[in-house]
Amino acid sequence: MRALRLVPAALLPLLVVIGPARADDAALKAALEKPILSPRQTLAEVQAFSESRIPRMPNVNSADEWLKTAEQLRKSVYEKVIFRGEAARWRDAKYGVVWGDTIEGGPGYRIKKLRFEAVPGLWVPALLYEPTTLVGKVPVVLNVNGHDAQGKAADYKQIRCINQAKRGMIALNLEWFGMGQLATPGNAHPMINAIDLCGSSGIATHFLAQTRGLDILLAHENADPTRVGVTGLSGGGWQTIFVSGLDPRVTLTDPVAGYSSFVTRVRHFSDLGDAEQTPCDLATIVDYTHLTAMMAPKPALLTFNQADNCCFAAPHALPPLIEAAGPIYRLFGREGALRGHINIDPGTHNYLLDNRQAFYQITSEFWSTTAVVYNPKEIPSEKELKTADELHVELPADNLDLRGLALSLAKALPVASTRPTDREAAERWQGVRRSLLRRVVRPFDGAAEATEIDAVNVDRTTVRRLAVKVDGTWTVPVVELSPERPKGTALLFSQDGRASEAAVRRAAELVKDGRRVAVIDPFYSGESRINDHDYLFALMVNTVGERPLGVQAGEVMSIAQHYRRQHPDEPVSLVGIGPSMSAVALAAAALDPTIDSVELHNPYGSLREVLVRNLVFSDAPELFTFGLLKEFDVVGMAELVAPRKITLKEDAVQSLEEFQGLKPWYALLGAADAAP
Repeated sequence: MRALRLVPAALLPLLVVIGPARADDAALKAALEKPILSPRQTLAEVQAFSESRIPRMPNVNSADEWLKTAEQLRKSVYEKVIFRGEAARWRDAKYGVVWGDTIEGGPGYRIKKLRFEAVPGLWVPALLYEPTTLVGKVPVVLNVNGHDAQGKAADYKQIRCINQAKRGMIALNLEWFGMGQLATPGNAHPMINAIDLCGSSGIATHFLAQTRGLDILLAHENADPTRVGVTGLSGGGWQTIFVSGLDPRVTLTDPVAGYSSFVTRVRHFSDLGDAEQTPCDLATIVDYTHLTAMMAPKPALLTFNQADNCCFAAPHALPPLIEAAGPIYRLFGREGALRGHINIDPGTHNYLLDNRQAFYQITSEFWSTTAVVYNPKEIPSEKELKTADELHVELPADNLDLRGLALSLAKALPVASTRPTDREAAERWQGVRRSLLRRVVRPFDGAAEATEIDAVNVDRTTVRRLAVKVDGTWTVPVVELSPERPKGTALLFSQDGRASEAAVRRAAELVKDGRRVAVIDPFYSGESRINDHDYLFALMVNTVGERPLGVQAGEVMSIAQHYRRQHPDEPVSLVGIGPSMSAVALAAAALDPTIDSVELHNPYGSLREVLVRNLVFSDAPELFTFGLLKEFDVVGMAELVAPRKITLKEDAVQSLEEFQGLKPWYALLGAADAAP
């Protein structure tokens, strides 16, 4: 550990006036506001952190070896990503399919309305485009859509489905959560993170909607199981590669402008995916390069747009996918089955004529038979487009949505873990629970190395600005305020940053009380918050197998240990301001028994608050830690802080009732006065 050294104030002047008995808030705020990190430093660190953890393609030497590898990867994604918690039950549950009206389509086809349950109680509307004349087995195509408010009624999607039906194929037009008829706040895609919080995989809702759609298509008496296609634009392109790589029933895929490698996304911010495209822990097993290669040796057309004005532009998104999957296709001698299509006209984010005809072309090549040759040219069908009202599918009035699903899961959480009734057993129980919390939060254990930026002594108080490198990865900005003979160290952090009004006020009070105060900005707060694409990088931390709460708690614990080593005879306490940083303080103190006490300002009494308040991941990533509500909740973490003192400040009145239940626990541990 490098020793801290004073830099002469004349070299780097810092005009702060802090007296021995009071702190001037305006001057203190000025000191706390002054930048410590270099511009975009946290961004560079989270990029390097994520990039180093993304899995690369394995080295395989034969087609058989790849097939075995792909099957093992698929199994691991199922078990460790998609079907965790209640999602395993959803997967095996019987689900309803209700057929509605059949309406006239156009020459040669009809449209059948239907709805089905993706998970019990959550119904998805869909349209089946069926040729009026069906003989023998014919191809089937699952058509998924992206972030388009028109949903299944989008004209370019209707035209595609109509053309498939006119070619004698059976086409299913699937609605997507948050779009079209499912465009409700409760179906916003970040709501899957609320399901994650409950210990069940939110991504399962999307995957099951896709696989149920395939079920319905393949249940058709005329469905040919050897000719099963999936295609869609944008978020539909993501759905396409996700289900195509993970469901072996898909035999042809055409994702359009819908995905790129995680490695690409780290450097091309337009590609950073939303919650469903960056599922928790997916990148601990596969990247999208793997999902692409998992189609081998089946036909895969990767369609991208040259000047895409949304995301996944061809010049940067397509080459890494072909480079990764190409060698796998060569192992099968099927290089021609993997191909890219780059749209030039219009070249923007689209699934218009050129891209549709690319899809017709690949189906013509791979699905035509001696009896039927599929036309690669589009059949004009604009006059047959229907309105959204005409395509409306009746849904139950009490249809569940993603938020409702999370709320229903939360009712029975956390899972009960009965506290022991004798002290010796209590300490063992805490040890077991602490190990479980570590597995949920995933903090790192790393040393903190402090580099002094500047320092000044004013009126017997020293103000230091420090850049603290933690675990060799994260740089945490710290402003240290030290009176002459401090009683101990308080690590203070606010979800609104170290220069927020609440942080300044409490820091001044603690200095006045004779405490050394280290005001810090953990990851995702204050100066450590990324200005652009911030929550998308927090999602990236999640998908590579870490947790934003784990990063934050790890930073806090490492800095706390740094101060304990520097001042071994002094207590170290934590002060968390706001619901999210209160959770960070509780997690850090629960995991590190050497932290002496915790002070919480405005904590939530339960993580169910994030559901009741309709918060989303971008509001507070640390509060959406996978399984935290299932195993612990807020008071469950506080149980592990006992018998150390927890102080709830006057602005925590809403949480008092939940924390009151800790009093008997503290009494058992011989610390009744330390109970919150």
